Amino acid sequence: MRFTALLVLLAAAPAAAQQKPIEPPSPERLKADVEKLVSFGTRHTLSSPDHPTRGIGAARKWAAEELDRIGAACGNCIKVARVGRSFTGPRAPNGVEVVNVLGFQQGEDPKRVIIVQGHIDSRVSDVMDATSDAPGANDDASGVALVIEAARILSKHKFKATIVYAVLSGEEQGLWGGQLLAETAKERGWTVTAVLNNDIVGNTVGQNGVRVADRVRVFSEGIRASEEVSDQIRRRGDGGEDDGPSRALAKAIDKIAADMPGGLDVVVVRRPDRFGRGGDHEPFLKLGYPAIRFSVAAENYDQQHQDLRTEQGRVYGDTVDKMDFPYLAKVTAINVATIRRLANAPAAPEGVTLDGALSFDTKVKWAAVPGARSYKVYWRRNDTQDWQEARGVTGRTETVLKDVPVDDHFVGVSAVAADGSESIVTFGTRPPPAPR
Repeated sequence: MRFTALLVLLAAAPAAAQQKPIEPPSPERLKADVEKLVSFGTRHTLSSPDHPTRGIGAARKWAAEELDRIGAACGNCIKVARVGRSFTGPRAPNGVEVVNVLGFQQGEDPKRVIIVQGHIDSRVSDVMDATSDAPGANDDASGVALVIEAARILSKHKFKATIVYAVLSGEEQGLWGGQLLAETAKERGWTVTAVLNNDIVGNTVGQNGVRVADRVRVFSEGIRASEEVSDQIRRRGDGGEDDGPSRALAKAIDKIAADMPGGLDVVVVRRPDRFGRGGDHEPFLKLGYPAIRFSVAAENYDQQHQDLRTEQGRVYGDTVDKMDFPYLAKVTAINVATIRRLANAPAAPEGVTLDGALSFDTKVKWAAVPGARSYKVYWRRNDTQDWQEARGVTGRTETVLKDVPVDDHFVGVSAVAADGSESIVTFGTRPPPAPR
């Protein structure tokens, strides 16, 4: 793996986060960025890495320059790096160098990161066709434009966690860019608070011709890809199938979006991705990191992975004119609000354990979280999906919920910063079994 030295030069900690007003995303800027990405003709992973104006190399160079330009405007607050590795597979039988462009906005904690990402590569009907025009406007110039717009907005603020703006390659060849970044996170020892994967986030008219502009889907896993069967069986016994880190992140996004006037309804899809399909968040799930996928409410398959053509009056191709940029701006706003909250909040508590068998009271314990001013203990009846009650706890890492029997309730704990920013909720389970 090639890893540039910039990734290890993140040392100086900025001042504490300030809750200044956040600029709204610009539909005009998002459109301009999508149009620029489309102008590279094709961004196929196997296209030229060196041509100055056409192919994935030129597109990646532009993305790096945009992040550099944003970083320069905020006093060099964003450091740009590239990480690359060679991959070989059925869709790249001769091997290909997959390169991710990463922008690092360092927070007070350089090791705790929030990743917002989209993939820059595009394709047409034949996945091996690296020369035909593949505009990839919605799939996934929309996600890359969102990442760059988020960097423009958030670079004007300071945070406790480090934000990674990730422009990934190799998605269409096998989720290779996501795999590369997930493995980089593990190798570098990052504490990953959240991965927000944005893939196909800019259209509102579906395959059936119906416009759906009032909601966005957020996909999250239930059964954890990172767990052994024995861990899954134990979790089933505790009832935590709907409350793993990925699902907790999706629920937090739903709540954040619900508090945004004039925004979108978040549909929390209880599935890792669309039926039988996948995305660049999944390699993170395999390593146990909280990761979700944003995608539009109504997909149009004539505009995905298609040669540019018209057949019997039916137009095929992923072009800019099919997109809805005010909608993309709303999806961007949800990403920005989520990053802002989680980057200002402490990390989620670890080791939340419950004790209350044969009792009408439940004792809750958790490990102290650096930077937490207080904690919030949530509970709900175990026939519901969303938290119903909450209690603040200050100066302690345990509490007793009187007359809340553990047999009938689920319990979780979040960490809260001095400004009220709150982590995702960690689900409470039985204490781990003693070593034999």
